[in-house]
Amino acid sequence: MSGAVLPIVWADPVLRLLDQRVLPHELSYLDCQSAEDVASAIHGMAVRGAPAIGIAAAYGLVLAVRRDPQSFDAAFRVLGDSRPTAVNLRWALERMREVWRRRPDAAALLAEAIAIHEEDLAQNLKIGRYGAELLGQGAKVVTHCNTGALATGGHGTALGVIRSAWAAGHLAQVFNTETRPWLQGARLTAWELHEEGIPAKLVADGAVAHLMTREKIDWVIVGADRIAANGDTANKIGTYALAVAARRHGVKFMVAAPSGTFDLSCPSGQAIPIEERTPRELTEFRGEPVAPLGYDAFNPVFDVTPAELIDAIVCERGVISPVSEAAIRKLLS
Repeated sequence: MSGAVLPIVWADPVLRLLDQRVLPHELSYLDCQSAEDVASAIHGMAVRGAPAIGIAAAYGLVLAVRRDPQSFDAAFRVLGDSRPTAVNLRWALERMREVWRRRPDAAALLAEAIAIHEEDLAQNLKIGRYGAELLGQGAKVVTHCNTGALATGGHGTALGVIRSAWAAGHLAQVFNTETRPWLQGARLTAWELHEEGIPAKLVADGAVAHLMTREKIDWVIVGADRIAANGDTANKIGTYALAVAARRHGVKFMVAAPSGTFDLSCPSGQAIPIEERTPRELTEFRGEPVAPLGYDAFNPVFDVTPAELIDAIVCERGVISPVSEAAIRKLLS
């Protein structure tokens, strides 16, 4: 990521999390001193993005056992309940639990949390390289939500592909969606792209299909919060609509995510739990009502894109194309 701004910083004895709710206009960190602090930051969207959530939760377990070595199981549950859809959260917690079972020691847990953090960055660089190789010269792409350094251990997944493609001279133009209702695209992705001088334009979520009738878009590139065994992919709400529009207009669709995002115990997208959040995120803006008082809302945070609409899934182990359960299991074996 450009400059010295890091979204997750282990500043012993606290975990410092960049509060992404106030970006791009304010750089503010939350100092977490307990697993409950980290869980609150995750649920409250101060830290977001599936890989970043997993990394933060790993450090949260370290904070817990330093305060009370008997609190591991309770902290595990608190952190695991903070967001239900992102499989990276459960994956990181289970990895930490295996370390704790072998050696119930805070220093060993810290070493594992740091390893998870560093491995994510290395994985993202590989994802970026593999994904960029799929793009032709002068590519125009659409991306959704924020999948950059802010959402990961560094570089990013889908935005990492875009970064790598730009560095390789393959990229002509990025169109990034607002990503309602939290506006991660307008606030975070736009900030990252602007900081690095990558040519980009902001587009309303509902305008992408129209954009595809006016511009020759080559790829839609998105991240993932969970990928089922058959390739169905849960990602930020609005991703499914982008995939449908892409198929209608002959635009290729890429999912970029680390291998920890695959959940082979989940047979299809129908089994993926979809988080729903408070209606106030839709009926209010920064505490001010935008809908009639008392009005209800349907506010799912994610949707599921069927594997049949995905042209390629890119992880640090390589590229899956065409997407099938057999191809996924072969790559991950």
